Amino acid sequence: MRKTKIIGHRGAAGTHPENTMISFKEAERVGAYGIELDVHLSKDHVLMVIHDDKVDRTTNGSGWVKDLKASELKELDASYKFGDKYGFCGIPTLEEVFEWALSNELVINVELKNSLIDYPDIEQKTINFINRYQLKQRVFLSSFNHESMVKANMIDPSIEAAILYMEKIYEPWEYAKKLGLRSIHPYHRTVREDIVKECHQHNVSVRPFTINDEAGMKKMISYSCDAIITDYPEKALKLKKR
Repeated sequence: MRKTKIIGHRGAAGTHPENTMISFKEAERVGAYGIELDVHLSKDHVLMVIHDDKVDRTTNGSGWVKDLKASELKELDASYKFGDKYGFCGIPTLEEVFEWALSNELVINVELKNSLIDYPDIEQKTINFINRYQLKQRVFLSSFNHESMVKANMIDPSIEAAILYMEKIYEPWEYAKKLGLRSIHPYHRTVREDIVKECHQHNVSVRPFTINDEAGMKKMISYSCDAIITDYPEKALKLKKR
C-alpha cells in the first residue's frame, strides 16, 4: 500500500498569501513533502510565480502578467488581502524559488499556465532552469495544456510531466500512456479507488487536487493516491498521523 504524500498547493495557500516565498516556507515548516506553484511569462520573458493570467485577484495591481515586465510585477504586493499580517510579499520568480530550494529537500510541482495564453518556449525555459539548478529529481511539471506536457516530455523525458484535468477521462492511465506520460493530476471529484488501482498497475502516478476538507483527504489517502495537493498541508499531515 502506497503512503500518500502531502503537497502544499501554492505553498500553504489556505493560511498564507498564495505562491509567495512565505507560503512556500510555511509548507516546508509544517513538514510537507513538496509544494505546487504556477508560472507565467512576464513581458520580458521572465518566469514569474503567479496563478492567474492577470494580477488583479492576488495583488494590489491590475493587468495581464504577460503585459508587465518582471520589475513591474516585483513591485506588487501579493499579500495585501491579508492586511499587515505578513507584510509585503512580492511575486517571486521561478529562479528565486529554485535558489531557495537548494537549501531544502522539497519536491516542486511546477504548473505551466499556458492553456489560455501561448507563451513561446515556456517548456524549454522552465526545463533550462531545472537543469541549471540540478533539480531534475525533485521537480515535476504539470499543465491543463496536454500538448505542452507532451512537448516538455519530448524536450527532456527524464523530467516527469503530468496532465491536469477537471472532467472525467475514460481510462486516464491509457490516455497518459498514449501521450507518453507517467502521471495524472485529476480534480479530486473525478477520482475513484478503481481508477487509482488501474493507474498504479500501469505505473501511472495519481496526485489529485485540491483537497481541503478532512473527508476528502481521508478518502484520497485510503485510495493510496501517490500524493494529494491541498491548501492546508498542516491539516493534512496531522490527519495522516491520527
